[in-house]
Amino acid sequence: MKNEMEMKLMSNTTSVNLGSIGSLWRYPVKSMMGEELNAAEVTQSGLLGDRAYALVDPSDGKVASAKNPRKWGKLFDFRAAFIKPPRGGEQIPSVRIALPDGAQITGEQSDVNQILSTVLSREVRLETTAPAAPSLEEYWPDIDGLAHRETVTDEAIAAAPPGTFFDCAAVHLLTTATIDRLRELYPAGRFEARRFRPNIVVKTDEKGFVENDWVGRTLEVGDEVRLSVISPCPRCVMTTLPQGDLPNDPGILRAAAQHNRVNIPGIEQAMPSVGVYAVVVRDGAIRRGDPVRFV
Repeated sequence: MKNEMEMKLMSNTTSVNLGSIGSLWRYPVKSMMGEELNAAEVTQSGLLGDRAYALVDPSDGKVASAKNPRKWGKLFDFRAAFIKPPRGGEQIPSVRIALPDGAQITGEQSDVNQILSTVLSREVRLETTAPAAPSLEEYWPDIDGLAHRETVTDEAIAAAPPGTFFDCAAVHLLTTATIDRLRELYPAGRFEARRFRPNIVVKTDEKGFVENDWVGRTLEVGDEVRLSVISPCPRCVMTTLPQGDLPNDPGILRAAAQHNRVNIPGIEQAMPSVGVYAVVVRDGAIRRGDPVRFV
């Protein structure tokens, strides 16, 4: 029989504990503020209900995104939540949207598009299915380390699951270690998870930009879910925008550009990154406090 030490070593080769879920986030409408969860169902399309809706500009078919804040920055003044919890195998429920003035509307209202268009001063449609070839506009501020500077580019949403509104993969993870490291490097900045819009914040005792080493690995989250980490998450101007009590701060993105430029698979270019993208290998339920491990 194997002794206790041998059994422990075998266990360590098959499962390495990385931390636990510190918080869970879902964003029912793309680029609007979302909702913090205690638990979530994870499907091949990410956390059930995440980015289930988006606004689409009918004039050009582009998806509205705060990545172009000169046109859509006001979206961060909206907050969206489901009128009832979504359930697997059922139609996604309608959303309740809090407008910047505090008024509330729902996606079921016949005049929802008219109201949203009036508030945004631009015609929009609330949609649940992405166009066949979805794209959005992205503004690149004048910061060293970005792919472009002081320009707006059209970005194809090509890596996301068909019909979805994700920019890339369906799940975005971020560790407390990365947030803490950025605070150390730029103490004047207010680094909070909500600036980076993750789905899963992993609470860990490790130090530094630890997610960089997760790319190419498989994570087990809780007892059921498995995620394959495919890429660092390149950051954009959205991280700098004001939301709630967080001020506008270009230094947030500049800190990432100065201290964590990582090669992005597919484009083979180093870009400022915070967190990682993952695809779902195995569905299941997760909840706050669940362990996160390598497998």
